[in-house]
Amino acid sequence: MVAQAIGGGKAAAAPARRAGVRRSAKSGAFQTTGFMTHFIDPKGNVDFDQVVDAYRLTKGQLADTVGLAAATISKAGRRDGPRAQTRVREMLEILERVREWAGSDTQALAWYRAEPIPALDGRTAEALVKSGEAGAVRDYLDHLALGGFA
Repeated sequence: MVAQAIGGGKAAAAPARRAGVRRSAKSGAFQTTGFMTHFIDPKGNVDFDQVVDAYRLTKGQLADTVGLAAATISKAGRRDGPRAQTRVREMLEILERVREWAGSDTQALAWYRAEPIPALDGRTAEALVKSGEAGAVRDYLDHLALGGFA
């Protein structure tokens, strides 16, 4: 279903170039753009409450989706930690990149959680983010954006 939409590669070109998170060439720090700014609080951290509201998840489901303990998402002191912030940012970046061709935020999340990626040993984007391999998903999406096969 969604895999058919990415097969040609050309439909994915625009979302891959508009990724919500970029690293600054000077400082190496994350910079948020477009879609991602909706989820960033005044301190520059991901606001997990905004994410769970937007994707209609519980905090426990969000934690499970990115491979964190539920307490990490639920306790204010742990939410701002680098591991929690990085994992949720990675998930949001991937969702932003597939949202346009997936059709909606809900479909993008469904793809992220359930669609096996043959080029990545049949693992889902969710499984790769959980294991700290979000870069492989980004590389795969870049490949598609450049016209590569799924």
